[in-house]
Amino acid sequence: MKQHFLKLGLAFMIFFAFNITNAQQITGDVGKGEDVGRATALNGTIRVIDNKGTKKFLQVQNGLTLLTDATPDGGIISTWQLGGTLTDNTYIDATGQVFSLDGIKVVPTPATGNGAATATTDQSIGSNGAAIGGATAGTDTGWTVLVRDEATGEVQKILATNLVAAGQLLATATADGTAPALADGSIPGEFQKVWVYRNGAKLVANVDYTVAAGVVTLVENTTAPNDWEIFSGDVFEVQWIN
Repeated sequence: MKQHFLKLGLAFMIFFAFNITNAQQITGDVGKGEDVGRATALNGTIRVIDNKGTKKFLQVQNGLTLLTDATPDGGIISTWQLGGTLTDNTYIDATGQVFSLDGIKVVPTPATGNGAATATTDQSIGSNGAAIGGATAGTDTGWTVLVRDEATGEVQKILATNLVAAGQLLATATADGTAPALADGSIPGEFQKVWVYRNGAKLVANVDYTVAAGVVTLVENTTAPNDWEIFSGDVFEVQWIN
């Protein structure tokens, strides 16, 4: 029994020690990493001497990168920059302060009614706070949602009102048996996102009509129970979401 508890205790200590090493350190001393005298390698430790002759070390960790150029005229240049690998879980306490990302691109507003999409902009949307870091404060109001472009990895933002875009199209048949044009560049190609009504009655997707990107095609049918035909004056309404 004692051996059993001893094994459990050792396992707990190992687990606890592992989690400590992977937690963000926000207090106490940070041990020195590799000592190469000068940072000739990426993220290497720089050894310096202060004006009293005391040896000290400069290094970066957890999301910052140290780049060193050992070949420029006049000596070695070491540069700290934002960006790198997060080696620990990282937390930012913004209590009582504003945390903002300025200059994030706005995803273009979707086109509606065959109109063109609004161009991408760097304008600060949804922020009336004071300018941060010299950037111009936004004048618009509302909410945006941060999104990620999987093609480029770029973080962008989209207006909450554009997160789900919708559209509507009305058309009237001018002759018996002749379907009116039901085309709009915003109509998606998935029938699950498109609803078509004839004189207020909903038609059955992929039976009474089919969809392609930008176009709805009405399908008249003479086979019961799905038989129907188009008459002059029929009003068709198309609704969709993107």
